[in-house]
Amino acid sequence: MRPLPFLLFLLTTPAAAAGLDVTVTGARGATGEVGCALYATEAGFPTDAAPATQLWQPARPEGVICRFDGLRPGRYAVAVSHDLNGNRRTDTNLFGIPTEDWGVSNNIRPSLRAPRFSEAAVEVPEGPATRIEIRLGR
Repeated sequence: MRPLPFLLFLLTTPAAAAGLDVTVTGARGATGEVGCALYATEAGFPTDAAPATQLWQPARPEGVICRFDGLRPGRYAVAVSHDLNGNRRTDTNLFGIPTEDWGVSNNIRPSLRAPRFSEAAVEVPEGPATRIEIRLGR
């Protein structure tokens, strides 16, 4: 067997791919957008969307699906919000409490602090898309 063609084959073989389908329910109406932010690490989770991959969908009371394809298998956390005023962020009051509906993967909802990445992380294996549901609320 000639090693060069075999090595070239290995270099052109695609990496294992995974996907995550996030169904977001609980929107109070069709006004605004539902945003999904996918985090591969705890950096920025859940409030700083800069390090996250973001998807936006028009809000629908029956729910929306945010589909993240081409992921590397691993642990991810998702933060979602229902943006009513078009600024594409979760608005808060003077105390930092959200005034727009929000949620995170595993539907973690601590009462006096933000959810942690470790609490919200879900395992996304290679193969068919992993499906999760996040319910919006305050």
